[in-house]
Amino acid sequence: MSNQLLEGAVVRLVPLSTDHTDALFPSASDPEVWRWMPRPRPRTTAQMHAMLAELTADPTRRGFAVQRRDDGAVIGSTSLYDLDPGHSRAEAGTTWFDRSCWGGPYNAESKLLLFGHAFDDLGLARLALRTDNLNVRSQQALTRLGLVHEGTLRSHMRRPDGTRRDSLYYSLLADEWPAVRDALRARVAAKTAA
Repeated sequence: MSNQLLEGAVVRLVPLSTDHTDALFPSASDPEVWRWMPRPRPRTTAQMHAMLAELTADPTRRGFAVQRRDDGAVIGSTSLYDLDPGHSRAEAGTTWFDRSCWGGPYNAESKLLLFGHAFDDLGLARLALRTDNLNVRSQQALTRLGLVHEGTLRSHMRRPDGTRRDSLYYSLLADEWPAVRDALRARVAAKTAA
C-alpha cells in the first residue's frame, strides 16, 4: 500500500484506509454510482469497512481516497491494482465518485494524478483499464482519453446480480502517456474554468 499523497489543483489522492469508511459509504452505497462495479455494493458501514480492509490489505494495490481540495471532502476512490513491478505493469480501477461530482474536473484530475504516479513515479511500461461491455459511458471516456481498446474477454466475470459480463480491455503505454497527460491537463483546465 502506498503512503504517498498525490496533489493536484482540485483534488488530492490520499492513501486509502479504513478511516475513510464513513466518508466513502454514501457514494459507494448509491446504486447508480455502484452500477458497473464488479463487486457487491456495500449496504452498511460495516460492509464498507470490510471492503476497505480487504482493498488496503492487498500488497499489489495502491488505493487512494479522492479528496476535494477546496473543502477537504472525500468524494470518491481510485486505485492501481495487480501492480507487477517485475513486468512493469498495473491496472487502474475500483474508481467511483459521488454523483454530485460527475461531470466536473475530479475524475479527470484523479486519472492525471494516478496515471502520473504509475508512469512517472513507479516507471511502469503499461497501464490497463477494463470496463463492463454494457458501460458505454466508460468506454467512450477511455477512448476520448486516447487509450487503446485491446479486446474483449468474453464472459469474463460474474456481475453482482449473477449475470455474466464481458470485459473490454484498454491500455496506455509509457510512450503514449505524454499525449494523454496533455489531454487530461486540458480537460481539467476546461472543466475548472467552466
